[in-house]
Amino acid sequence: MADDIILQTQDLVKEFLGFVAVNRVNLKVRRGQIHALIGPNGAGKTTVFNLLTKFLIPTQGTILFNGQDITSKKPAEVAHRGLVRSFQISATFPNLTVLENVRIGLQGATGLSLHFWRSERVLSQLNDRAMALLEEVGLESFADTQAVELAYGRKRALEIATTLAMNPELMLLDEPTQGMGHEDVDRVTQLIKKVSANRTVLMVEHNMSVVSRIADTISVLQRGQIIAEGPYATVSQNPQVLEAYMGTVETELEGAHA
Repeated sequence: MADDIILQTQDLVKEFLGFVAVNRVNLKVRRGQIHALIGPNGAGKTTVFNLLTKFLIPTQGTILFNGQDITSKKPAEVAHRGLVRSFQISATFPNLTVLENVRIGLQGATGLSLHFWRSERVLSQLNDRAMALLEEVGLESFADTQAVELAYGRKRALEIATTLAMNPELMLLDEPTQGMGHEDVDRVTQLIKKVSANRTVLMVEHNMSVVSRIADTISVLQRGQIIAEGPYATVSQNPQVLEAYMGTVETELEGAHA
């Protein structure tokens, strides 16, 4: 049903000086799902993300969010509508505490983001909500720690908390487990699964083990086009997908549940 689709693209195209990076992508993200966008290096995954969040302007095509055309909207506008992204590189304020980082996200959601002259008393009213978000991502005991002192996996958890502070209806995660060891990968994977309970998640992810464990639907990009889509069991057996990865994914897909 149309009401089940929270985000949709129609013949989305992006060209750079004649090079077609995204070629007529028709994507449908269903409400309440974790939808993974995968593909080999250079497939166009991050370009699609940048188009969806308005950091790039499409050459052609339409982007619909909750049935509304957002193709010409600016990044701040789509964020306030509830489409919020994280970035491939952890984007926190290193010299602020964990609590202060989340509180800045809450200020953005409540319209106080530019009111830096607000008294500590006014801003402290956001502390209860900030602490609840930190508890949700398992960082409540690090509230007074400077972000720079956090281990890498916990920095990504903090980034997810600040993204949640914007009250996203659709959360876009760009390579959330990149550069992590197994322990951090497991922690962040469980966290994504937990926070997706009342939201929709669209994620770019290279780790097939992560994708196989939590994604409801997978879209596979190659040379800017979607070549396969469906649940993991279907996509992992698709010959085009295995060929696109030149055998590298075949081993990963076979061993993802090992």
